[in-house]
Amino acid sequence: MSSTSLTSRLLLILVAVLPIQQARAQSEGLSGFSFLGMEPSARAAALGGAFSAVYGDDVNAMFYNPALLNEQMHRSLSVSFLNHIGDLRAGFLAYSLHSEALGSVGVGVRFLNWGELTEADASGNELGTFSASDVAFTVGLGRLYTEQLYVGVSLHSILSSVGPYKASALAVDAGVLYTAANNAFTFSASVNNLGVTLNSLGALDDELPLDFRLGITTRLQHLPLLISITGYDLHEYDAVIEDATAFDRIMQHVAFGGEFQFSEGFNLRFGYNHRRHETLKLKSRLDFAGFGFGAGIRLARVKFDYAFNSWSSLGGLHQFTLRTIL
Repeated sequence: MSSTSLTSRLLLILVAVLPIQQARAQSEGLSGFSFLGMEPSARAAALGGAFSAVYGDDVNAMFYNPALLNEQMHRSLSVSFLNHIGDLRAGFLAYSLHSEALGSVGVGVRFLNWGELTEADASGNELGTFSASDVAFTVGLGRLYTEQLYVGVSLHSILSSVGPYKASALAVDAGVLYTAANNAFTFSASVNNLGVTLNSLGALDDELPLDFRLGITTRLQHLPLLISITGYDLHEYDAVIEDATAFDRIMQHVAFGGEFQFSEGFNLRFGYNHRRHETLKLKSRLDFAGFGFGAGIRLARVKFDYAFNSWSSLGGLHQFTLRTIL
């Protein structure tokens, strides 16, 4: 397969499958690590990705800020499956243990399989098929630094492969989390995917999706509602949306989410990501692209989460997560 054919096919796949990374691919070149921008759990997906300051027992929070690792996650296991558009399938695994001496340790795996792709030469002649996949292994540590301040760090080993071509990288996340009012209010700050590329898919260096994030979460006093706001890609001010207004320049870096916590056993969730909405919308009027919806149910020791994220007329993504204590 020629490098021209490979590059063009990858670009089409990235634009179609991961539109939240479209602007970065245009400005920084094609990247083999764009899958790191996927939401690793149904709960996070339903909240529109506004998960950077959600403190609690959900071990998937470690992928957003390692400082969120805490003693409530002790022996927590989470397994997620994402049924993506086309033949793409993604899986996520996370587990945590707590030690009074060391802190809370989390390990995780993120995996994306692109299915079977057609191999062609530069003239478009089909030569056969090939496979493509991405995987990232994570180990993180979070611990209480003072009475209300948590700190954390995590390391990632990342590998992307497209047929015989491979890209690899090492990255680190580091963050802090401040909690107040008996954890009813949390504020977080983190830098994600800071690292070095070891190998690239082609002649151009694959760049890691560096992300500086701030998050705020609060629980309302007279309504069982958790409100979460995350600012992401805050180190990039340039407009991602073409001909963006001042409002769009701000909103393209913000994700909103809400969770109605009716009881220990039942939650309803919603979320909105403006950048995804502007990138994915195909209708001139009402278009739910960029919106997320979901629910969580607890049965004994098992928690089941579901999320639906609209991709406008293209359809939607269905994500499922099972969480339990081992």
